[in-house]
Amino acid sequence: MSVSPEIEVSEQLRTICREISESDWSEEDWADHESDDWWQTEELTGGYDATESAFCFSYYAADGDEYWFQITLGQAGKIANGEITSVVARFAESE
Repeated sequence: MSVSPEIEVSEQLRTICREISESDWSEEDWADHESDDWWQTEELTGGYDATESAFCFSYYAADGDEYWFQITLGQAGKIANGEITSVVARFAESE
């Protein structure tokens, strides 16, 4: 069994989470605006997935590896205020 890597919260992710928190939208509001590529930065691509009830991201590491992770609306607020400093990810699978 492999251990899921933890990704340190970057300023890019913290900025996205601040935007999420400042929107003051509910999960239903986010579901109405569902998009898998709402945010696109050098290291992150992601958006809200209503089926998962979470924000789903691809993280592109400096070495070229891709990882996937999800955060809830509540976790986004905790990342924005610095309470959460890392997220659990998994290596992206080829389809």
